[in-house]
Amino acid sequence: MLYIGKMLRRLLLLSVPVALLFAADKPNYSGQWTVDLAKSDFGMMPPPEKLERTIDHKDPEISIQTLQVGARGEMKTDSKYTTDGKEATIQVRGREAKVKAKWDGNKLTVNTKSEFQGMEVGQKEIWILSEDGKTLTIENAISTPQGDFTTKSVFTKGS
Repeated sequence: MLYIGKMLRRLLLLSVPVALLFAADKPNYSGQWTVDLAKSDFGMMPPPEKLERTIDHKDPEISIQTLQVGARGEMKTDSKYTTDGKEATIQVRGREAKVKAKWDGNKLTVNTKSEFQGMEVGQKEIWILSEDGKTLTIENAISTPQGDFTTKSVFTKGS
């Protein structure tokens, strides 16, 4: 019985570091982020003059404040959802959108569906955080009735 107790303790001690490794696999996106226009690609869309995000990420909850300045003026959005695949309703440019976010390894996949002028628009974002935690790349595949296109936003973390 004493031998089984020692083996059980060893297994438990070994399992804690393994659990910590899996938990550390998911990045934390919290911080002040500014788009790097030179490294980003907005495809057929005109690039913004300014794009900033403030992210508060306490997994599974994520809260994002976005400020975008461009030809259409200044737009601010506040979004809150979770990273566990549950659907949430957010406001995007004055329209209701449905969003589901979930982890794919150490990348976050965010799927959004909304309606614009009677047409459904879908987006699939893949969030990738650099190893040093200072660069956030968001690859965005956008699907519309007129066709599909992609964009890539590269953000740098403020100090």
